Amino acid sequence: MVDARCDPSFAAVPPFAGICTPSDAVHVGLSVEECVTWLKRLHYVWRRLHENFTARITSEPLFELKTAFSHHGWLCAEHAGGLRTRVSELREPPLGLEVVPHEGLKWILDELRSAPDGATFCHGVYGVMLPALRDSIDAYLATTNRLADAPSVRILRFARWELDDLLAFGTQACRALPAENPSESEAWKQSLLAALAAAGGLSGRDAPLGPVPPPHFSRQPWSYDRIPRRDARFHDPYNAGVNPESFLYDTRFSPRDKTLMLFYKRLREIDVPEMMASLLVESPDKPWGFHQAMARQLWDEARHSLMGEAGFAALQVDWRQIPVNFTWSLNLNTQLTPQERHAVLFFIEQGLMPKTGKRYEWEVAQASGVPIASLFQDFDWADEVLHSQLGREWYVKDFGNLNSALEYGDRCWSKVMSHWGEYRDQGLTTHRNWWPEVYSQACTTWGTPCDPDALAFAETYENVRADLKEIASSN
Repeated sequence: MVDARCDPSFAAVPPFAGICTPSDAVHVGLSVEECVTWLKRLHYVWRRLHENFTARITSEPLFELKTAFSHHGWLCAEHAGGLRTRVSELREPPLGLEVVPHEGLKWILDELRSAPDGATFCHGVYGVMLPALRDSIDAYLATTNRLADAPSVRILRFARWELDDLLAFGTQACRALPAENPSESEAWKQSLLAALAAAGGLSGRDAPLGPVPPPHFSRQPWSYDRIPRRDARFHDPYNAGVNPESFLYDTRFSPRDKTLMLFYKRLREIDVPEMMASLLVESPDKPWGFHQAMARQLWDEARHSLMGEAGFAALQVDWRQIPVNFTWSLNLNTQLTPQERHAVLFFIEQGLMPKTGKRYEWEVAQASGVPIASLFQDFDWADEVLHSQLGREWYVKDFGNLNSALEYGDRCWSKVMSHWGEYRDQGLTTHRNWWPEVYSQACTTWGTPCDPDALAFAETYENVRADLKEIASSN
């Protein structure tokens, strides 16, 4: 056997498993205690950012921000979760991860939470907080010993990479959403930086400079707004004049025609994040694992809505002509408790598991000859299987068995009043049947005549739920 020490080829192999240079390996960086202190501050910011993004989803009108906040809230939860695990590995029980590390950091996150509109929030988050987070991670990576602290380095390198994506989005969003009062906005951003300086920087390793500023937006107690809001493209949001489930399960209609209803159902799923955000915000005492898991599901549902948007684009159908109903999230948010909302969500998810659920939708898409529909339904089905598992882990265990959990969910959904007639009588909608014009447009794209039976479809949600079960009504 050749002694590697005498073999000149060994000198060309990177040392220290390729994770650092020899000088990095002997660099005296942070102690375990110093690592933990710094990581806890990073965790606090990630966690609070997750909460802030989530708290704005329901009431944010702009579709692009509503979906981006859903995505960014999940990413923040993931990185907070990674740091929670890492801190637990560093001789740190009890972890103390719920302790506020400095009032200056709390002040900043409270101000962001209380920002009066999406544009202001974007300028504060993407213009101040995330750049500070990026700089702090860069400083940590430059300071710690990359060999001794390799697990932390891996977590933070990954977080740093995704931060670039968040900042790229945020930079463009801030350009597109200028502040109404630029001087006031700049003064507020300077106050955020002043609070950061008072905290000794995000790391706490800098010399504190000055006091924490007095509250600005956060001078009034914050309250969560659970009323869903949509931008002007989402016209006639009370409209429940078309029941896509009835069309999907009607054997008279072709799979190709049914793809339009599949894309509508996907686009309409934006109401699930609007409801789930309320579930997270109003369940502060739930374990962290619940929040991290639900953040993933919330983003999946927003992603499904974006699939609907993309599907209509693929068919050259303008989705903006379609009334995208929001009364499911509105009614659940205003009529049920957080636990009851979760019960309804789980009951619906379980109803999607049999062959008549997500598998059926995928089979329809497969038979439609529309490749993007098949792809989207394939992933939609996979996501819903995951969501069912998350529900069993974080919902069913409160009931002892699956049947009790399902029965409760069914009862909760049956409690929700549809208000179908009231919305019409109040002049909020006429429940216009938008299907014929959308179907006609799609047939023009396909270059085929409309099926007369499909064109005449006119079933509504007046008397049945999405699972085709009769619903409570205040008509």
